[in-house]
Amino acid sequence: MTINTTVASDYWKSLTLSLESKIQDAASILESYSMQIALIVGKKGELIGTVSDGDIRRGLLQGCGVHDSVSLVLQSNPLVVPVNMDRSVVLQIMETNKIHQIPVVDKDNKLVGLHLWDQVITQQVRSNTMVIMAGGMGTRLRPHTEACPKPMLELGGKPMLEHIIERAKLEGFRKFVVTLNYLGYMIEDYFGSGDSRGIDIQYTKEESPLGTAGAISLIKQLPEEPFVVTNGDVITNIRYGKVLDFHNHHKAEATMAVRSHEWQNPFGVVNLDGFAIVGFDEKPVVRSHINAGVYVLDPKCFASLETGAMCDMPTLFGRLNERGLKTVAYAMHEEWLDVGRPDDYVKAENSISLEP
Repeated sequence: MTINTTVASDYWKSLTLSLESKIQDAASILESYSMQIALIVGKKGELIGTVSDGDIRRGLLQGCGVHDSVSLVLQSNPLVVPVNMDRSVVLQIMETNKIHQIPVVDKDNKLVGLHLWDQVITQQVRSNTMVIMAGGMGTRLRPHTEACPKPMLELGGKPMLEHIIERAKLEGFRKFVVTLNYLGYMIEDYFGSGDSRGIDIQYTKEESPLGTAGAISLIKQLPEEPFVVTNGDVITNIRYGKVLDFHNHHKAEATMAVRSHEWQNPFGVVNLDGFAIVGFDEKPVVRSHINAGVYVLDPKCFASLETGAMCDMPTLFGRLNERGLKTVAYAMHEEWLDVGRPDDYVKAENSISLEP
């Protein structure tokens, strides 16, 4: 385990943004580089603050939008170290504060480098199961789905389901359960047992559609640890492993990935107090959080499902809340598209990054 300092390198400059930048700009840096930090600097090069992945997700849950100023989510008093601090001391600071990056500043608080804690990491193989809901009829996507199940529609030369499995495999997932219904044999014929791909795939077959949670009740070998669930028609570059880690960190029974959705009222809104006009909002933007179709569930959740009974995920989360179990939201800023209509399919082909 070593510290790699970039004080003498200009690489850290690719991680910098101005205070006029947007939250989306910081998210792009975090997705493009592996440093897990964006550095906000002033016009004279002074360090104003830092932005981490967690900062962005907390901001989204609190109502911020990706087009809002990065100032809304930055840490304005980040931990920093001077240029000549001994590396052993820097390491101790990192260990004590459980951080992997520390900006380096001069006596005038000008950013001059970045200390990184590099770990030699072999790919983590996760024992957790990933469940992929692939039994939908795809009615809204016809005629594309008349002779092909929706998760098998190709994007970039591969079925959507294959993109999901490959991304999960890169993050260490090896055990998969795929729920089938409409034209399910085509999925089973294509992927088989998964042996040729170095993974294990089990199949669960619905006699009739059971909803996004009901099909889980049919799983024969119940997972003994938290498991990831994703809809088979959701194309995203979300990190499934990070959602699982978030779930475990918060010791939740159920986690739902949510995405910020903005809708602009096309009209000016008149604010009233009785008959009196008290103000105006010109075409206001309404922000809300929508279900992104990616979840992590604890095995305890099976107790809230009836085998073979219809149940969707919002209903399951409602039951868990009634039982007093902990449910949390994972705010995502990654690319995401629910491929439910023909125009979504075209958009996914043209605008979503499919490479893991």
